[in-house]
Amino acid sequence: MAGADGEGEALALRAVRRCLAAFPAEARELGLTESVPYLDSLLSPLEFYREWVCPNKPCIIQNAFSHWPALKKWTLTYLRKVAGSKVVSVAVTPNGYADAVYQDRFVMPEERHMLFGNFLDIVEKKVISPSVFYVQKQCSNLTEEFPELLGDVEPEVPWMSEALGKKPDAVNFWLGESAAVTSLHKDHYENLYCVISGEKHFLLHPPSDRPFIPYELYLPATYCIAEDGSFQVVDKKAADKVPWIPLDPLNPDLEQYPEYAQARPLRCTVKAGEMLYLPSLWFHHVQQSHGCIAVNYWYDMEYDLKYSYYQLLDSLTKAVTLV
Repeated sequence: MAGADGEGEALALRAVRRCLAAFPAEARELGLTESVPYLDSLLSPLEFYREWVCPNKPCIIQNAFSHWPALKKWTLTYLRKVAGSKVVSVAVTPNGYADAVYQDRFVMPEERHMLFGNFLDIVEKKVISPSVFYVQKQCSNLTEEFPELLGDVEPEVPWMSEALGKKPDAVNFWLGESAAVTSLHKDHYENLYCVISGEKHFLLHPPSDRPFIPYELYLPATYCIAEDGSFQVVDKKAADKVPWIPLDPLNPDLEQYPEYAQARPLRCTVKAGEMLYLPSLWFHHVQQSHGCIAVNYWYDMEYDLKYSYYQLLDSLTKAVTLV
């Protein structure tokens, strides 16, 4: 009986692996494209919900916020005049990677409180620093730390609020150096990412690529500045391990993570005046041009069939990985 049970488990495991390998291909057949489509004008809230939110497909929308004063006003000179004397939160790292795997830890940036004007000096290279600086605090920092700028944009995206029947959970302001990189991850939000100036470069994976994307558990840590000015990685005490993606999609280690070779990322560049709709649970890795300015709106996702599908896919992937 024990032998029969073992054989049955092996057959079941092979069946699960075949299903996991088939999921991404079937998802693409159901409508995922090889590139991120462009919309040259806004749809109605109902049309956008039906055609993009429900099928969980990304798109780049042109002319979505051409009426915002920020598109013309938000130069570094203007930002310095309006908010230069404010103390704001800035993520500081030695390598540009905040919230990323480093030295077998999940390392978060040093959160430095500094005059916004001093930060702009670094971005404009009036002051040279070996560190990488990025305004990227994701707790609705536009409304909390830069309320002076709210009049130049909008506190919500009205048509998206109508489509989803809710207000955004957070409105975030992003400004940083070209060396600042956002490591591959996913969010439980419907994300509208609006580039005001410069460019953002996105590498995307649909949720159906989860079987090919590795997760591991890491002790959380933080970058801290030592007395000699160097960075140290300091463990957070009595903290639970954090699940994170150790793989760099720009230079994947296929010997260590061979499954990733089966993934098919989408790449897109979002330019000034364009809005990326990044659906919930899509994996994304982000780079930017130097001094790029952006605002994004996070709307909480619906925990519906899409979420249940992803949870099933995630659980099956973990089960196969553990065997």
